Amino acid sequence: QVQLVESGGGLVQAGESLRLSCAASGRTFSSHAMGWFRQAPGKEREFVAAINRSGGAIYYALSVKGRFTISRDNAKNMVYLRMDNLKPEDTAVYFCAAKLTLHSPTYYTSSDEYDYWGQGTRVTVSS
Repeated sequence: QVQLVESGGGLVQAGESLRLSCAASGRTFSSHAMGWFRQAPGKEREFVAAINRSGGAIYYALSVKGRFTISRDNAKNMVYLRMDNLKPEDTAVYFCAAKLTLHSPTYYTSSDEYDYWGQGTRVTVSS
């Protein structure tokens, strides 16, 4: 069982930056691939970024590639999402998710593949 708690959301202006954090409980964090998803008002949840167990493989949605950076610190049971040059269309509730992968080195981009979810942190970008 993994519990995830996101933090770091807030209200910013377009062009500014935020860093989201996701704290994971449990001793098996390093056995989990991690992902960030977001859900804007009236829209379905969408993939943002994913990282494998070791942090050696990363994938981004095209809409955020070059602006967002996902990273993890397995010693601290943390995963981060650095968001630069934020745009109003980035406004959403951001969720981190974990998938137990045991020995698999891959990342995952579909929300259906993840086992655990946090409660989300709200990001609002004003124009």
